Amino acid sequence: MKKQNLIRLILIIFSLYIFGQLVAQSPGNASGKEPKIKWYSFEEAYNLNKKKPKKMVVDIFTEWCGWCKKMDAETFTNPAIVKYMNAHFYCVKFDAERKDTIILDGVKFVNLNPGNKRSTHQLANQLLRNSMSYPSYSFLNEKGQSIIVIPGYHGAKEFEAILSFFGEDAYLKSKPEEFQKNFDEYLSTFHGEVK
Repeated sequence: MKKQNLIRLILIIFSLYIFGQLVAQSPGNASGKEPKIKWYSFEEAYNLNKKKPKKMVVDIFTEWCGWCKKMDAETFTNPAIVKYMNAHFYCVKFDAERKDTIILDGVKFVNLNPGNKRSTHQLANQLLRNSMSYPSYSFLNEKGQSIIVIPGYHGAKEFEAILSFFGEDAYLKSKPEEFQKNFDEYLSTFHGEVK
């Protein structure tokens, strides 16, 4: 009898442990207070920027891109990255292969071949300056003008340096011909701590 009660107790404890692990691993848990990037559609950010100018960072991705998913899972969940992006940018998620029409100030942007696999949207082409690589990040100034396109996956520490270079206006201290050199030096000497 005592042995059966002990086995039941062990099973109950084990079940509670497993249940606790499943709850802890469920998305959006930890009392729902995990910091998250406030993502906007391009249209929302564009309209917000007209009312309250702020730089924009546009994450241009595709559904089939593995490195895009890795960036979402690792870099864009880092609390320091989340905090910095939310404070300094309108953050946009833009599917390069979206099929709908976007109208900005009377100008239409479409996907010319929406039925074709991997056909890109005209706005993605413009944001990436026709250099289609995923993931890529298009940085726009407060006037909605392109500053730079940064391609590829970046870990949190490196991406924090990239964000800081544009968020803190370090890029404005460079003459156009010195911009890339200063940007590369900035990245190589960045010692910010990412938690």
